[in-house]
Amino acid sequence: MKITSAEFLKSALKEVDWPRDSIPEIAFLGRSNVGKSSLINSLLGVRGLARTSSTPGRTQLLNFFLINSKFRIVDLPGYGYARAPKEVRAEWSSAAEEYLAKREQLVLSIHIVDSRHEPSKQDLQLHEWLLHHHKPHLIVATKSDKLSKNELSRNVKRAAHAFKSDNLIIYSATKREGRDRLWNAIEKSLKS
Repeated sequence: MKITSAEFLKSALKEVDWPRDSIPEIAFLGRSNVGKSSLINSLLGVRGLARTSSTPGRTQLLNFFLINSKFRIVDLPGYGYARAPKEVRAEWSSAAEEYLAKREQLVLSIHIVDSRHEPSKQDLQLHEWLLHHHKPHLIVATKSDKLSKNELSRNVKRAAHAFKSDNLIIYSATKREGRDRLWNAIEKSLKS
């Protein structure tokens, strides 16, 4: 897909503040510090559009980005470890679940996992939730450039077994490996 425009629209936590039109949305979700914002920037070819940080939990609201004036990408707060009070993390979790459960504009969820690590209990719970609620989604294993080919192959097989899915997209934000495959899946979901 050719990106002609990518702009930050707004950050919001409550449903009342989410955009109120019928533009389709692609959600990016995963645990804290898994590389959601880096993947979004790499995918769009726009440096710094989604704010990145080495500190887990920097994305604290749902961030809405308008792409080519045709669809939105939504960067959800990460789950798991974050330097924030427990009550605040619970509010993020509640907002993300409400978004995933209620949002009619949502056409695809991109579930991001770190290829260097075994899927966490929370990764597996999210996957089961998406399956149970019949939410179209795919799993993207990021940071693939940080592993040797053998390590990556072993870890991807382990993740595929844990998720009971052979349809993982391997992605490197720095090398843009997996970018075309991910765009193909996104374009297909936007046409559905």
